Amino acid sequence: MGGAKKFFEACAVDDVKLNQTHEVEVNGEDVLLVNDGGEIHGLSPYCTHDGENLDAEEVHDHQVECPRHGARFDVRSGEVTRMPAVYGIASYPIKVENGKVFVEVDE
Repeated sequence: MGGAKKFFEACAVDDVKLNQTHEVEVNGEDVLLVNDGGEIHGLSPYCTHDGENLDAEEVHDHQVECPRHGARFDVRSGEVTRMPAVYGIASYPIKVENGKVFVEVDE
């Protein structure tokens, strides 16, 4: 059974630059915020192939690419779009209110 979920403030919208990533800690969880053409998504910041951090990567065609071996993930869902990763990364519900980004994580 999972714990209760709640939205927590992560950062200002302006902190997540257009077509870039921005890693934050939200209630003890590392979350990769991704600005994909103006829409912000939340993902696990670690590649499922080898654990490489996906922060500081640019977004192209709704994807973020692992800098180590080139695995790609769809920023909208976390699904793998190119190997060598075979498992997707977790995604987090996001809401934007009053210029702030909120991420839903365990309480």
